[in-house]
This record gives sequence, C-alpha cells and structure tokens, in this order.
Amino acid sequence: MDTHGSSSFSSFTAYARALAQTPARLARRACSVSTSFEEMSRVRARSGSDMQRNLRWFDLVGFGLGGMVGAGVFVTTGRASRLYAGPAVVLSYAIAGICALLSAFCYTEFAVDMPVAGGAFSYLRVTFGEFAAFLTGANLVMDYVLSNAAVARSFTAYLGTAIGFPTTKWRFTVSGLPKGFNEIDLVAVAVVLIITLIICYSTRESSVVNMVLTAMHILFIAFVIVVGFWRGDWKNFTEPADPRRHQGGFFPFGASGVFNGAAMVYLSYIGYDAVSTLAEEVRNPVKDIPIGVSGSVMLVTILYCLMAASMSKLLPYDAIDPEAPFSAAFRGQSNGWKWVSNVIGAGASFGILTSLMVAMLGQARYMCVIGRSKVVPSWFARVHHKTCTPVNASAFLGIFTAAIAVFTDLNVLLNLVSIGTLFVFYMVANAVIYRRYVSVGATNPWPTLSFLVSFSLTSIIFTLIWHFAAPGHPKEVMLGACTVVAVAILQMFHCMVPQVRKPEHWGVPLMPWIPSISIFLNIFLLGSLDRPSYVRFGYFSALAVLVYVLYSVHASFDAQEDGYYIQKNAEIPKDSEASVDAITMV
Repeated sequence: MDTHGSSSFSSFTAYARALAQTPARLARRACSVSTSFEEMSRVRARSGSDMQRNLRWFDLVGFGLGGMVGAGVFVTTGRASRLYAGPAVVLSYAIAGICALLSAFCYTEFAVDMPVAGGAFSYLRVTFGEFAAFLTGANLVMDYVLSNAAVARSFTAYLGTAIGFPTTKWRFTVSGLPKGFNEIDLVAVAVVLIITLIICYSTRESSVVNMVLTAMHILFIAFVIVVGFWRGDWKNFTEPADPRRHQGGFFPFGASGVFNGAAMVYLSYIGYDAVSTLAEEVRNPVKDIPIGVSGSVMLVTILYCLMAASMSKLLPYDAIDPEAPFSAAFRGQSNGWKWVSNVIGAGASFGILTSLMVAMLGQARYMCVIGRSKVVPSWFARVHHKTCTPVNASAFLGIFTAAIAVFTDLNVLLNLVSIGTLFVFYMVANAVIYRRYVSVGATNPWPTLSFLVSFSLTSIIFTLIWHFAAPGHPKEVMLGACTVVAVAILQMFHCMVPQVRKPEHWGVPLMPWIPSISIFLNIFLLGSLDRPSYVRFGYFSALAVLVYVLYSVHASFDAQEDGYYIQKNAEIPKDSEASVDAITMV
C-alpha cells in the first residue's frame, strides 16, 4: 500500500475541509474579541523572553519628538504657507497640533489600560476582533516600510546639502531599469541597516542614541527659529512681496485656507503612534505613557508654530520656496548668510535619523505582536533572550526597507504613504468609543455601532462637499447642514446610551466628544489624499484579506482557542474519519 500517497491525500482532504470551514471561522473571528488583559498576556508568552521595562517618561518624550520632528517640517511649512494659508500657517500648525493631541488621547487610554507592544493592532484586536486588527495592522506595517524607505532616500539629499555635495554624486543610474526605479542609493541602504543593528541590540541604547540625535536636531531648529526672528521683518505677516498679484493680510486665503493648510501639515505630526508600541517596555505605564505621548505632541506643536512664525517673519508668503523654504530663504540672502542653508541641511539630516529610528522601532513591534497572534508566522514574534528585543521582526523589516530604498525614487514612495496611518487613527478613535459603551455579552452593541456608522457617513459627506462642491452660498449651507446633523447625532448618542466601562487609571476626557472629533478629522484628512494612495490601499487590503483567508484564519491564536474549546465541550469521535475532522477544526 502506498502510505506516502495515502498521507498526502489525507493532508489534502484535511486542508480542503479547513477551507470549507473558513466562512464559519471568519464569522467567529468577526464576532470574537478578547476582553481581558490576561488573554493578551497569554498571547505575549509566545515571544519567549519578555521585553525589559526600562523606559521612563523622558525616554517616551524623546522618542515622540524624534518620531515627529523629522525633515518633513522643512518642506510642509513652505507648501502650506505658499499655497494654502499664507502667514496664518501658524494657526494651521496649532489646529493640526490640537487634532493630533485628540488622537493621542485615544492611544493613551488604550496604552495605559493595556501596556503591551503592538499599539493599534493590539487595541483593535481586543475591540473589533482579529480580522479588523489584521487588515489595519498589515496596511500600517506596509506604510511604515514605504515611508521609512522614502525617509532614508531623503537623508542622502539633505546630507548633500549640509556638506555641499550634489545628490547626483551619491547615486548611480542603471539604464536597464524603468524610470523611478533606476537610481541606486547605497547611502540610504547603509543608514537603514545601521539603524536596524542599533534597534536589534537594545531598546535602552536606542533611546540614548535617539536622545543625542534629537537634542542636536532641536538645537538646529532653535537656531533656525532665532535667526528667522532676528533677520525677519514683522511687515511680512501682512504684506506680500507682489501686492498686485497676491492678496495681503494675515489670512490671504481666508479661513478655508487655514484648515486646508492644517490638513497638509498634520502629516508632520505622524509618529506619536510609534510611542504607544513601546508600552510593554515602559517602567510605569500609568504615569509615563500619558506624559510621554501627550507631552511630546504638545512640545512638537510649540516647535512647529515657532518655526512657521519665524519663516513668515523672514519672507512674505508669496516669496517662499514651497519645496525648501528655509534653505532657499537663506541661500538667497547676501551679507554672508548662505552658510545657514548648510546648517539647515545638517539639522534636517539629524531629524531624518531620529524619525527613521523611532519608526523602525514601531514597525518591528507591530510585526512582533501580529506574529504573537500567529496571523503571520510566529517566527516574527520571537524576542531575543539577551537583547530583549524583537530581533527577527526588526531584521526582516530592516532588510525589506533597505531593499526598497536602494532603487525606488522618493516621489514614487511619497504617493504611497499616509493613508494607512490615518486609517488606523480613525479605527482607534472608533475603538475607544466602542470599548467604553459596549461590554461583550452584557450590552447591546447596535446603538453604538449605529452611532459610529452614521457619524462616519455624515463626516464623509461633509468631506466630499468640502473638496468637490463649487464655492458659494449653496456649499456653505450644505456644510452647515452636515455640521448640525453630526452634532445632533453625537448629542443623541451621548444622552441616550450610557457608558458601561470607566478607565481605572487614565481615560479620554469629554467622552464621546473628543474621539468623535478625532473620527471626523481623520476622515477629513483622508479626503485630502490623492488617488494613487487609495489604489495602493485597495490593492494591498485585497492582498491582506487573501492572506488572512488562506492562512491566518487557520493558524491564528484565536483559531487555536476555538479548536480548544470545541474539543473540550464536544464528544470526541471514535472513528478515524471523524478524528480527522476534529483535528482539522484545530
């Protein structure tokens, strides 16, 4: 008898039956949520060694500053001022900072209540279930990889500016590759691999390196702010360089321009979410996480507003270079001030290194926790017993990032980032409300779900009208109507549905108003992204769903738990064929 053929046929039969049970498992995954920190602790045990709790609040503030204050602020400030807000870009940064703080509150409540690695993936898994967590987590990890590759390539450009060495001499072109993928950047690869080695070695040492680089970057920013206020003129806040072609005043583009500018500069605040992924390594989560996350957002808001004000004082808004505002401003100065542009390039280079380090720390911890749930191979979840860091996830994603950074053009990468991050911010804000108002098995979830869906739909309609309706009185009426409807829905939910869970240590204030505002703002910002971002999001989400259906739903921690309970509560069949069925369920 051909035992090998019989075994192969049995394996194929078992896999076929597993696929046949996929719809039922998907239904259980959609409805099954973990409700206790103890369950997450059992998942954490899959990493083997524990991560060391040796980070304090000042480490988190340093990681938050390093993650947010990258090179992007040197570009977004100029574009927002020149094209959207004018001198009122200062208010744009203040509004965007408040928006970021609202989202940071949502992250903080989860991180204090569940101080485990994985950030948004862990929060969404215990709230909305495994499938929602996997879909958002997969998109977020891909956004991290692509944005880190883009940041690594921009390091070459800013380093060249700092030392006066053209970027073209750092890279070489391969004629056989398509345009956008034919410029080889070995410097970017080296930077990514060096940072990968640092974060694999120790989180504590990574914090020390980040602190040093962040301090140097802040000193460069302070220098730019001081020189801008010193060399600038207050009249530039109200008078354009060419009054015949451009509107004067502090609000040359009106109130709508201020909000459009806020939508653009908000992307400069992305990075604080990576701090929440370090919750498992924080010594005193109840005290340190709120200070670390919220404190870093507030400090960055102050720095950004001062930078925007110094630039607006230095030049009229219509004379600002939207691509390199600070460097170009000093490059055009006489009286021996051209050297300042080199200083700005050096400062931006340090900012790139810090933001890259924090982002790579975050992406590795996301992948580690996804591996713990076994929706991807558990190899990614392993924590090294000596370094107490997720070495496998860090090394794999570092090499993957370096492979993309070596040949992919910066403009190609920038069109593919941000949407996943904003989508996760939106999901976390929804999750905070759901977790406060719904207790699984004890309360009816439909009132809360109905509110979240109706409020999101109203926000989407508002966003579509804002971006696509023709300016005029009808547009204002429609926007006002949407606002009234949204406030009415929110107030009705607040009055009619009671909270069932109060945070023990720290919670988002003014529930449900603050997370609802965060939901609206993230939908509004998602509406400002371009079409390629949504195409990429759709393709990668479809790929993630395919991986989940064919692999993750059968191998995950939740699937194994289902099999365990089914086997405990059902009579085990005695015949061999039924035994195969029982094994397949697991």
